[in-house]
Amino acid sequence: MATTNAASLTQTAYERLRADVLSCRLRPNEQLKISALCEQLGVSLGAVREALSRLTSEGLVVAEPQRGFRVAPVSMADLKDLTRVRIQIESACLERSIACGDMNWETNLVAAFYRLSRTPERVTDGDAVRLGDTWGAAHNQFHQCLIAACDSPWLLRIRDQLYMQTERYRQISVPLQKVERDTNSEHEAMMNAALARDIAKATELLATHLTTTMEIVAAGLGEDAEPGASRPRRKSSVRTPRALEEAE
Repeated sequence: MATTNAASLTQTAYERLRADVLSCRLRPNEQLKISALCEQLGVSLGAVREALSRLTSEGLVVAEPQRGFRVAPVSMADLKDLTRVRIQIESACLERSIACGDMNWETNLVAAFYRLSRTPERVTDGDAVRLGDTWGAAHNQFHQCLIAACDSPWLLRIRDQLYMQTERYRQISVPLQKVERDTNSEHEAMMNAALARDIAKATELLATHLTTTMEIVAAGLGEDAEPGASRPRRKSSVRTPRALEEAE
């Protein structure tokens, strides 16, 4: 019973820390003080260490000799590479999902879009505006349903890792966004193309959808979205998140 309880506390610590990292409530590069986390989460030292070790294996936390743990950093170079690879992998998943999807897949996808379209996207957190946790869960479910019929477990596993890594950048993009973005229309267009079994259009829309987040972050920082492009560096009129100020 004691072993089961310890495992449960470790899992709870892991899930709460993971959620805080992905939502950027724990900022990229932020030092993680184990004693403070134990008190905050109400769990033992061992539970927090085990949770941090799991997050390290997922690339969300970095372990430094003699210095403990810190939240993994972010950078434009990482976002560009991550976006390119995610487009390749998720497009392959989507292609197989459209080819293999049945009526249950269609029904689940429509239901996921309905839930997402009815969920408020942003919430106020103190002085800041961020993506809501409920919207984040609905957004994740929609994208999961979109590729759920893919018949390659390995593609899906890699895709899930890439999706997780992009979550922080999605949060970071919010204060940098200078123009209105209709994400509901983007998701609806992807759904309709998938339901129409139009692989070329669905994968094109997916690529545009994923690239838009990268371009919002790049434009907010005065960066070029495409590597090698020559454009003078300019300062953003939007207050840059501290995490990316450090990454510049």
